[in-house]
Amino acid sequence: MDVLAVLIPISLLLGAVGLVAFIWTLKTRQYDDPEGDAQRILRSDYDDYPKP
Repeated sequence: MDVLAVLIPISLLLGAVGLVAFIWTLKTRQYDDPEGDAQRILRSDYDDYPKP
């Protein structure tokens, strides 16, 4: 039972860190255009090698 006294606060802390990280990604607008990225990768003029 002593292990639960340690594991429960640790799991709550890790969950809170994950939630804060997710909210931060929302506020920094990292999910703005997921559909556009998917369409750009499927284009026929997609080049595997970057221009020098």
